[in-house]
Amino acid sequence: YHPDKQKADVPAGEVEERVQRFIEIDQAWKILGNEETKKEYDLQQREDNLTKDLPLHAQVYLEDMSWNEDEQCYTLSCRCGGNYTVFKSETKDVSLVCCDTCSLVIEIL
Repeated sequence: YHPDKQKADVPAGEVEERVQRFIEIDQAWKILGNEETKKEYDLQQREDNLTKDLPLHAQVYLEDMSWNEDEQCYTLSCRCGGNYTVFKSETKDVSLVCCDTCSLVIEIL
């Protein structure tokens, strides 16, 4: 796909497609090659996969969850008897949280 390695007999339309593919690969490398942007990308992918695979139970404000000082985390009881848990260190990075015993998910607002 590299533009400098194109053969002379490739049709113009195909060259354009290959250049576009090269640009896409370059953009992906820039995102995945940087630790911060890769982390953001991974979190977004995880969130997208959770919303596709698991049912969204509720939308909850972090302030409405119970704070546990000893464990430094927020918790919320699930209807199944399990818990949703968000550790203090995760509060800025997490928007979807799975129940620890069932497949339900809450969205943190």
